[in-house]
Amino acid sequence: MHLAIELVIILVIAAGTAGLASRFSLSAPLLLTAFGLVLSFVPGMPTLPLEPDVVLEGLLPPLLYATAVRTPWVDLRRQRRSIGLLSVGLVLVTAFAVAVVVRLVLPEVPFAIALALGAVVAPPDAVAASAVARAVRMPRQVVTLLEGESLLNDATALVTLRTAIAAISGSVGVLSTGLDFVWAVAGGVLVGGVLAQVVSFLRNKVEDPVLDTSVSLLVPFIAYLLAEEAQGSGVIAVVVAGLILGHRSTEIQSAMSRVTERVIWRTVQFLLESAVFLLIGLQLQDLVTDAIEDESTPNTDVLVLSGAVLVTVIMVRALWVFPSAYLPRLLFPPVRRNEPRQPAAGVALVGWAGMRGVVTLAAALTIPEEVPGRPALVVAAFSVVAGTLLIQGTTLPYLVRRLRVAGPDPAQDALQEALLQQQAAQAGLDRLTAEKRDCDAPDVVASLESWGERVANAAWERLGSTDAERETPAAAFHRMRVAMLEAERSVVAGVRNDGSVPHDLVERVLERIDQEEAMLDGFSTGTGPSAAERSAMLTSPRPGACEHLKERPLTIAPASRPDTCPECQKLGENTWVHLRMCLDCGHVGCCDSSPRRHADAHWRETGHPVMRSIELGESWRWCFEDAELG
Repeated sequence: MHLAIELVIILVIAAGTAGLASRFSLSAPLLLTAFGLVLSFVPGMPTLPLEPDVVLEGLLPPLLYATAVRTPWVDLRRQRRSIGLLSVGLVLVTAFAVAVVVRLVLPEVPFAIALALGAVVAPPDAVAASAVARAVRMPRQVVTLLEGESLLNDATALVTLRTAIAAISGSVGVLSTGLDFVWAVAGGVLVGGVLAQVVSFLRNKVEDPVLDTSVSLLVPFIAYLLAEEAQGSGVIAVVVAGLILGHRSTEIQSAMSRVTERVIWRTVQFLLESAVFLLIGLQLQDLVTDAIEDESTPNTDVLVLSGAVLVTVIMVRALWVFPSAYLPRLLFPPVRRNEPRQPAAGVALVGWAGMRGVVTLAAALTIPEEVPGRPALVVAAFSVVAGTLLIQGTTLPYLVRRLRVAGPDPAQDALQEALLQQQAAQAGLDRLTAEKRDCDAPDVVASLESWGERVANAAWERLGSTDAERETPAAAFHRMRVAMLEAERSVVAGVRNDGSVPHDLVERVLERIDQEEAMLDGFSTGTGPSAAERSAMLTSPRPGACEHLKERPLTIAPASRPDTCPECQKLGENTWVHLRMCLDCGHVGCCDSSPRRHADAHWRETGHPVMRSIELGESWRWCFEDAELG
């Protein structure tokens, strides 16, 4: 019962602190770690010592899976070379660099022990990287690179640590080490891939969201344990299974299962992330006490070692990222033309975003007890975790501002969302036209057509409205329908209270009402730009190559349907290639590669000089008058 009370206290403090950080726009990992450091010296505060097996087998799999399942597979594949250089090359270089530094500070420490510490502190943490990157609004390309690196680098570090620990007790050959590493990777990929295939087959047969989510919660643990049992990398198995299942979710899961799973995993990730960072801070007192009581290493040497290792991991990463970002492209040009090239500012951010986390601390605790000076090594590992979180994590927002690195543009995001929603809604309307029958009730067909058009228009209304006080049609529909649903819910709740209808029937009706309200929130309000951001999209000057580009916004709401050329349609033609939109009046016309070239004709007729592409994935603008791209 004592342990249960301690767990509850830890979770309450962790959730409360994370909520406080969110309320005041602070970095939750940093605040939780700092708060844990302070609490570790409070008398009677439960510390819950981190057991390596609990962390590596209980906490790491679900945290990795929660990140992997929402990581975009397409973007990850585009950056596979950069991710490989960071998750394998940088980890090995850091491990050996730290080993050399340890030997310089403590010459009596065998190289195998020094390498074990290097492997422990080498990998940045997946949880810390994604949490901090999301908090400071880094470019998506940088976030994907950091998450991809941190998903895979634990495997490299843990295999290196396993080899170093084996070398402490005996001799290991270079050949056997290489074969172990290859099998760890191949075995992890094999187990994760096979498990993903099995789960995909099961999910195609399962329609119950509760059962489907239960399977999802078991996947990371099964993947990790099976791979480790086969001497492969459990980390890679979890990541591979999560990436495959996340990419296939629309094919193998029902809509309700996806919604339920998304909510469950967000909750699990929030609680585990919050508890993990708090627990990191809470370990300080015990670790320091063990190091002080250990007479094999003087306290001054412990301090020097901790500082030297921290500086080494930071410097090695900073020195590695620029050559690894640009030299491979010069020596081996990418096969795919769309492989992104990281700008220098983005590379600098990657170099500074090397926060370590709970895996480093848990791995340090796996160093055998009989190793001389083990408490000093564990304190050094903790210093790297706390130092990178509190130094790099706190200065990342400043670096982002200093380098003038822009996160995702809200205007471009809103436009792309509206375009995609328009295409999806139009596909639904086209299917309705194909599926409806002569015997179908006209009012039903008209209602469905109206619903599809309302969904499509909602995104454009959020984009185009600059008057914060003027209610859009979608917002008005949302307000009135929610009021109706509240009245419906009140009546059903009253029936439930008087017990005149069986409880399970009442719950079904309430569930339907809740589902409709959640759906309304999804398409009518969304997470689009605020009123101030929408106004800035339409009125703020944008930097460009000429005055016309500087005076025009990035985007405005189109004056007609954005997926057709209205003038071509008037002519009874459907021959446009690409569509362009005037940034003065929102006119949509076909491009110069189209037979009619209505965008160019609009400029000649009206004198409106700037248009932009209105194709998915394109954000460029063009000034007809000055022939400038911006």
